[in-house]
Amino acid sequence: MNFRSLDEFWAFYMSQHSKPSTRRLHFVGTLVSIIFFIISALFNWWLLIFVPLTGYGFAWYSHFFVEGNIPATFGHPFWSLLCDYKMFGLMLTGNMDKEIKRLGKRPVF
Repeated sequence: MNFRSLDEFWAFYMSQHSKPSTRRLHFVGTLVSIIFFIISALFNWWLLIFVPLTGYGFAWYSHFFVEGNIPATFGHPFWSLLCDYKMFGLMLTGNMDKEIKRLGKRPVF
């Protein structure tokens, strides 16, 4: 699929994260990867290996075993990463449900 903008990709990305459990596992993976990034920057650089392992590990597990689809990362790695952080921020601020309702009125690809 070709997307013309990040907003267009965002609607697709959210359609691939329709189950709350998928979004929760993404949140945990992103949070743990941020923690590993900070720890590695402060204490030991080799811990950086755990940043992608935890971030992608939780996310990919949720896609294969919870959502039952292929991660968007495989086709659109950069936009997928940006949208993951956007979703993380929305969940952190408690605005994810509002965003899901807003997107519910848009077509799903």
